[in-house]
Amino acid sequence: MDALDLARWQFGITTVYHYFFVPITIGLSLLVAVMQTRWMQTRDPQWLRLTKFFGKLFTINFALGLVTGIVQEFQFGMNWSDYSRFVGDIFGAPLAIEALLAFFLESTFLGLWLFGWGRVPEKLHASFIWLVHIGTLLSAYFILAANSFMQNPVGYTIDEADGRAELTDFLAVLTNPVQLVTFPHVVAAAWMTGGAFVLAFAAWHLWRQGTPQADKPMYRKAAKLGAWTLLVAGLVVAGTGDLQGKVMTEVQPMKMAAAEGLYEDVPEGVGAPFSIITVGTLDGREEVWALTVPKLLSYLATGSLEGEVEGIDHIQERYELTYAGAELTAADDYRPVVPVTYWSFRLMMGLGFAGMAIAAAVLWALRGHGSEVGETRLEGSPWWGRAAAVVLFLPLLANSFGWVFTEMGRQPWLVMGLMTTQTGVSPGTTTGEVVTSLVVFTLLYGALAVVMVGLTLRYGRAGAEQVPEDASYDPATRSDDEPFVFTY
Repeated sequence: MDALDLARWQFGITTVYHYFFVPITIGLSLLVAVMQTRWMQTRDPQWLRLTKFFGKLFTINFALGLVTGIVQEFQFGMNWSDYSRFVGDIFGAPLAIEALLAFFLESTFLGLWLFGWGRVPEKLHASFIWLVHIGTLLSAYFILAANSFMQNPVGYTIDEADGRAELTDFLAVLTNPVQLVTFPHVVAAAWMTGGAFVLAFAAWHLWRQGTPQADKPMYRKAAKLGAWTLLVAGLVVAGTGDLQGKVMTEVQPMKMAAAEGLYEDVPEGVGAPFSIITVGTLDGREEVWALTVPKLLSYLATGSLEGEVEGIDHIQERYELTYAGAELTAADDYRPVVPVTYWSFRLMMGLGFAGMAIAAAVLWALRGHGSEVGETRLEGSPWWGRAAAVVLFLPLLANSFGWVFTEMGRQPWLVMGLMTTQTGVSPGTTTGEVVTSLVVFTLLYGALAVVMVGLTLRYGRAGAEQVPEDASYDPATRSDDEPFVFTY
């Protein structure tokens, strides 16, 4: 492989790895805030214990996500300098705001939340973790605004003399049609992941024999909260995904066609079928056999059961005519890797729906507010232990496959219609340099994965610790001479 292929592998590996932490951070910050708020409303110590327990796991995840995220931006200069030079005026603005505003909001108020127990009034202290969650949403918004520009460039002009894209309308970048449907879709998927995280640990403690019987009601509360979050957020993901598909058809028709393995145009009035399973040739250029749902694709793409949907072959011909001869846009083939695009799209949906199904089953098993029947169904079967181990990975992997689909389905474009991937790599980067950094990052990330999993399992298995009486968290009971103490 040459430097281009290795640079793509490196960015893909580091991005997917980093994104394991992002949805957990967004989703878990919300649920920890909800738990603390519930404790303040009910004065039920079980909610306080859950707040401390999942707050600890959230902090571990936040720290690892921070470390892995820093590497992402360095690659823009190391491996993708031509891309950075071309769109740096546009791409840099939302990323700078994310770092200066959103990240500092997250980190500052997370520190105040961690060290502020018993030092500030309860309502003020609870507001800190809500501000952390708001910070994660702002981070997501600005980063997605940058990515949405790559999917659908807006608010720019091309400086022909310098060969650069220059920002002309920052508001247009922030309100990109792709951005407006992608942001709620991604955030809801993160809430799904946070719900699955809470559900997984709560269900595991309900299932295992060593959990004290007195703690079972507490974990049932957490399991219900996680399951409801996973199920409701999943419905939001499905709704926003439908809107996203229609926008994608408009601005990236090749991605939609590749997602369905649709090679031939389906004219208006006929209705394009939705492929459940398609078997194609080894090169991914022709359909051999398919199991389909009639006219469903037309509805997903256009909102009409008989809407027109372009096929891969026709879009390829149109792009060849449109972009032929241009220095930054010309390519031999404008098709993405169809099997990767097709199956990542289905794995994204399938894993998400599977997680929702488990959440619905948990709520069914726990119906009756922890009655004897509910306890028997959830806690008396070894299948629930296995479900607890699996449910976390379903929306987590669905998120990752969603990003694989989003980025691989855009290929060969780095910026849709403006720059192909092969023209964005750093001209001076050698294969040896990329191999070296790829090996170093892989080993480093492998070590961090061991630390992350080890810490999460260690504290997750330990369960929610007992907490002092409620009064010990009242600032009035603490001496001004007592030092700040890290709450964990």
